Amino acid sequence: MQRMEAMRCVRFNTEKMQAPSGSPVLRNARRIVVKVGSSLVTNEGRGLDAEAIGQWCEQLAALVKDGREVIMVSSGAIAEGMKRLGWSARPKAIHELQAAAAVGQMGLAQVYETQLRENGIGSAQVLLTHADLADRERYLNARSTLLTLLQLGVVPVINENDTVVNDEIKFGDNDTLGALVANLVEADALIILTDQKGLYSADPRKDPSAQFIHEAQAGDARLEAMAGGAGSSIGRGGMITKILAAKRAAGSGASTVIAWGREPQALIRLTQGEAIGTLLIAPTQKMQARKQWMADHLQLRGSVSVDPGAASMVRGGGKSLLPIGMTGVQGEFSRGDVIAIRDGDGAEIARGLANYSSAEARLICRKASSEFEKLLGYTGESEMVHRTNLVLSR
Repeated sequence: MQRMEAMRCVRFNTEKMQAPSGSPVLRNARRIVVKVGSSLVTNEGRGLDAEAIGQWCEQLAALVKDGREVIMVSSGAIAEGMKRLGWSARPKAIHELQAAAAVGQMGLAQVYETQLRENGIGSAQVLLTHADLADRERYLNARSTLLTLLQLGVVPVINENDTVVNDEIKFGDNDTLGALVANLVEADALIILTDQKGLYSADPRKDPSAQFIHEAQAGDARLEAMAGGAGSSIGRGGMITKILAAKRAAGSGASTVIAWGREPQALIRLTQGEAIGTLLIAPTQKMQARKQWMADHLQLRGSVSVDPGAASMVRGGGKSLLPIGMTGVQGEFSRGDVIAIRDGDGAEIARGLANYSSAEARLICRKASSEFEKLLGYTGESEMVHRTNLVLSR
């Protein structure tokens, strides 16, 4: 029954997409996370494929020069370490995996840095662990670092910090990491480059009747029934991890494309609107997803009261809330928490993400941004709640 349901979904999508005309999803994407798998980066485990990485870096550079912001999530450290250490089989012992990652990460970072620099683009290595994204302060710091790098036109190259993690705190695979990074920076799209053309209704290597899925909705449970297990002895992921990653990325409004990494100029063609691979469309747009999450947030950590002028600016034009317009701070909250914005009568007029903790907010309440450094010891955002992180209350 599950297979029949999946096949009904396949027929719908294959008929609909017999002659794909492309999609504006990637063409309009300004912030993109690209994830490339171990088998592609290391040419099926034979060592880093500098030529392939060079081609991807050339495309990444072209996208940056086109005004887009791009992050690369790259596997390959452990596979490259295995090659450098002369190991033919992936080890199972955690300390050996960590050692391989430590050795391989040197080469991985070097080849990306070299190839991007040759294309006139700066690069930065960012190693993340699950703990970095689970801890609020480290999460916000990672987000701020990545957004700053993007503003500077630098391409962050991200990998899991395999040298310090164990199975209990691992992301599990870089497909998951790519989705979490997409959520972290609120990307418009996630592109997963793999050694397969995209998603099929069944394993085409075993089932000649398998049909290719051109387009579907991310999070559709029937997609998981089509995906198999791990497809490579080099990496840990498989098509199922990519389907689940697309579902996770869709939570923040990012659509996902699963495409063959050896497809010529795949990144350029995708961002020009060409239909390549399998497109899994997020059911909710990025801004709508973010604001819906804030609107539905039930556990508010605190609130700030504002004067009539600030209330009018927020309520009437959806403007950012500046600390100079705040008259009071209620409750205890941290940077990044959802807080309420209340007028002089105590009525909630909006809610949003706080750029400052409650303790800091009390110090800068009724103060101009020019005074922040003297009061806080550092210069932060000029807004208490930025307009892009604010949703009006119903």
